[in-house]
Amino acid sequence: MHILVCIKQVPDSAQIRINPVTQTIMRQGVPTIINPYDLFSLEEALRLREKHGGEVTVLTMGPPMASESLRKALAIGADRAVLLTDRLFAGSDTLATSYALAQTIGKISDMFGAPDIVFAGKQTIDGDTAQVGPGIAKRLGLLQLTYVAKISECDPDRREVVVERRSEGGVQLLKTRLPCLITMLEGSNEVRRGAMKDALRAARAEILTWSAKDAGIEDPTKCGLKGSPTVVKKVFAPPPRSERAILVKPGDSASQDAESLIKTLFERQPALEQDLAKSAAGY
Repeated sequence: MHILVCIKQVPDSAQIRINPVTQTIMRQGVPTIINPYDLFSLEEALRLREKHGGEVTVLTMGPPMASESLRKALAIGADRAVLLTDRLFAGSDTLATSYALAQTIGKISDMFGAPDIVFAGKQTIDGDTAQVGPGIAKRLGLLQLTYVAKISECDPDRREVVVERRSEGGVQLLKTRLPCLITMLEGSNEVRRGAMKDALRAARAEILTWSAKDAGIEDPTKCGLKGSPTVVKKVFAPPPRSERAILVKPGDSASQDAESLIKTLFERQPALEQDLAKSAAGY
């Protein structure tokens, strides 16, 4: 099997700050990490390779420094890494990003064989759109399985995969044919740390670094700002709340604590008590 995993280098959300003057994200001095959701996809790809054989390719689009995340992916166990980097991609939204990645996957297919499965995280922690994975699937004509919690069965010979997909109504058991694109949920597996031999290999490995021309991008106008209809008008931090939290002193029992909490709640929200009374009367 040839499995391709799309990853993204993102700023560590726990340390993101907002400039109080410009109201923009301050990226200087903020450490970067592999998007956590992508790590679950990478782990699932490695497990499938161990079970069925084959190779795992990791792909990312970003600045040259994104090669750091690719080396981490190689240290975890991936076989090869491709970095798509070009000033042409600056300002890309999800539409432009999915176009560039889909075109690059086509080039990877020509060189190393078409992927049987393309993996992606369900979303990134910086954009939170969950659009790039499905966008790639649409452009490549792949069947897509999103919000996958578990891969129950994969049969490369029969060209089928069975997954458990989490939905609002519960868990769906879905089967589709390969090739396909899968986006993985958080907590779907336990991400490995990687073996020492993989870490040594990653340090020496050559990362394929492609420009838009190298990747065979057919229409540059569909990349970067030119190909991005989405415009971020403003980024701002939520204003601090003027009201302070109220401490409800604990009583001698759980029932007293509940009564004190409800009493305090109704004192601050009298309309809520009235609405509940009307609802109970109507019921």
